[in-house]
Amino acid sequence: MVDVEVIAVTDQLKDRYDVVVVGGGAAGLSGALMLARARRSVVVVDAGAPRNAPAEGVHGLLALDGTAPGELLERGRADVRRYGGQVVSGRVDGVTRDGDRFTVALADGRTVRARRLLVTTGLVDELPDIAGVRDRWGRDVVHCPYCHGWEIRDRAIGVLAVGPMSVHQALLFRQWSEDVTFFSHTAEPLTEEQVEQFAARGIRVVAGEVAALEVADDRLTGVRLADGTVVDRDAVAVSSRMVARAGFLADLGLRAVEHPSGVGELVPADAAGRTSVPGVWVAGNVTDLSAQVGASAAAGAGAGAQINMELITEETGRAVDAARDAFSAASEARVSALVTGDRNHGL
Repeated sequence: MVDVEVIAVTDQLKDRYDVVVVGGGAAGLSGALMLARARRSVVVVDAGAPRNAPAEGVHGLLALDGTAPGELLERGRADVRRYGGQVVSGRVDGVTRDGDRFTVALADGRTVRARRLLVTTGLVDELPDIAGVRDRWGRDVVHCPYCHGWEIRDRAIGVLAVGPMSVHQALLFRQWSEDVTFFSHTAEPLTEEQVEQFAARGIRVVAGEVAALEVADDRLTGVRLADGTVVDRDAVAVSSRMVARAGFLADLGLRAVEHPSGVGELVPADAAGRTSVPGVWVAGNVTDLSAQVGASAAAGAGAGAQINMELITEETGRAVDAARDAFSAASEARVSALVTGDRNHGL
């Protein structure tokens, strides 16, 4: 039986915390849970715009496969609150350093101070400007075969060439279906090697710019080219450009950088999540563009443990310094007493 104190749900921020977590997804809640269980004062500030909101379920997450994204987050919030952590609604607009602490400014005018900052704000999927793509995103317009491949297995799948990973994406989705069509759209021509690979795997290539996706009875039915040709498809895979939500870190000198593959922008950090700005940590998609929910949760938990250890090290150093100062003061007092005693004895 878990021995925890039940804390009332509140959006009332305290003046300061050991750690402010910006972003309330899998990474942020896992990091906050680890810190709350370590008896740290922690608050999660969540803007309420999870990347996976359009999806029906979270997949590939052991024991929780198929759980609705909203349900998973609600369970996570409850876990954090059971151990005394706070989860509040709000959008962080900026962060500045204030001595050895950070001041976190929310869009509604509230501010809060923290000794450490864990950023888990995730990313934004920038989608091609093709009619129907945004409306069907997360349903029958997908990007990750490990997230959605099983749900569209053995169906007619189209892959739109809109990013540097499109060829790779087509080869991946071929694992889930024998009926895969690659729409070259406005991309550079395929190399001889890619043509050979597609032919060997039975992936059809359709040339011409894509104008729109066809939808009927609330389901995707095909891909319409600019010349009016419609190719029947049940699902379409699109490589989005993934951009970290990190603009609010600019005043700290921390900015997103381009991923080497060209698929988007991320906040650089070491393997533990430590950024180039002391005291600022990142976890999840904001620094790992390809991380799924399970990997993001693990990264958040790991970063939480590392932050706790960093705080312990800092507190231990202060305690040692205080003990040394106390010992030095006591020693000086004893020496002073002895000298005074000797003088009195001499009189």
